[in-house]
Amino acid sequence: MNTSAKARPGLRPAAALPAAPLTMSVAILCVVLVALQLRPGIVSAGPLLPSIIDAFGLSYLQASLLTAIPTLMMGLLALPAPRLEARFGRDRVIIGALAVLVVATFARSFADSVPVLFLATAGIGAGIAVAGVLIASFVKASFPGQAAIFMSLYATSLALGSTLSAAATGPIASAAGWRYAAGAWALPALLGLLAWIVVARRAPGRDVAPDRPRVRMPWTRRSAWLIAVFFACNNFVFYAFIAWLAPMQVEAGRSAASAGLVLASFTVAFMLANPLFGVLSRHHDRRLPLSISAAIALLGIIFMQLGWEAHLVAAIIAFGTGGAFSLALTLPLDHTTTPEETSSWNAFVMLVSYTIAAAGPMAVGRLRDASGDFGSSLWMIMAVSGLMLATTPFLRPPDTGKTIVCNADPRLPT
Repeated sequence: MNTSAKARPGLRPAAALPAAPLTMSVAILCVVLVALQLRPGIVSAGPLLPSIIDAFGLSYLQASLLTAIPTLMMGLLALPAPRLEARFGRDRVIIGALAVLVVATFARSFADSVPVLFLATAGIGAGIAVAGVLIASFVKASFPGQAAIFMSLYATSLALGSTLSAAATGPIASAAGWRYAAGAWALPALLGLLAWIVVARRAPGRDVAPDRPRVRMPWTRRSAWLIAVFFACNNFVFYAFIAWLAPMQVEAGRSAASAGLVLASFTVAFMLANPLFGVLSRHHDRRLPLSISAAIALLGIIFMQLGWEAHLVAAIIAFGTGGAFSLALTLPLDHTTTPEETSSWNAFVMLVSYTIAAAGPMAVGRLRDASGDFGSSLWMIMAVSGLMLATTPFLRPPDTGKTIVCNADPRLPT
């Protein structure tokens, strides 16, 4: 008789044992591991643009699509992601999005034609966009009382992933070539995929969003458009530099590795500004810190035009855009009263701002093609930064005497 088929009293087969429940510490670790993977696919393209341009014979405008396409996807897919969640389940959709991110990152490194290169880039953007939107849904559903902790760590991890990819991509490319440097980021993305499989196994039955009342997006609200314009200008400046700061430095005579370090100083300063401005902005009327952050970014661009030291001006620009980014994420909450209304405003702001922001890398590339250098591009970015500053006096909340309940909950991943 086969004794292995008998089950011992009081014991169940290992396959039948339920997964351990999802604890907060495990959830935080998994969220951090995923967040670390949601920017390298975009940021790593910057240090590689000169090599990719040479390999495929691209114009600067065409090369800008490697950053513009993922940015555009982040805006366009903010709308269908919740519907996918409702139909297929949040965790299944996140796992699928992360799987697309892994495959597309590998595929881009092996691309042998321009269409394949751009198709893989679109896959990277789709994976980042969908996973990023639904992480907030997971936090709100599973740990609503600790949303501030999760979102703070999430935002910090996004910036840390940006910094690591900015600093490491150039040296990897110098040592092994741009294809290895592009494909290397699929390996940590695979780690993020495995992390969310752990979440899905330990939180069964909690991944389907309940039915919520539908709230129309604020297409006719002046204040919503002002917030969207401010956020769009800030993202326009940020992604223009994410795409072209390293190529600007290469054109100025730096190596790819050295240019990557300049980009890393940009992402580090952005990361540091995010929580700092959040702490400083304790009053419901945020126009003063919004003006300060926008002014810092504008000054940094002026200093870059004047030829100041690259690491310093990159840090100044990023510190201003990082502060503006952190503050802008709180503005929809200031103008709304219910979670459903807040979600509709956030979806509207993301749709408008990231769609416009996608034009930033493309406009810089187009001007570089036309003029032969980046001088006119910097003037354009300066004008957009000036518009951002000019918008701040109009970002008055409905009631400046309103008490802030929480300053961090609205920081939905972007």
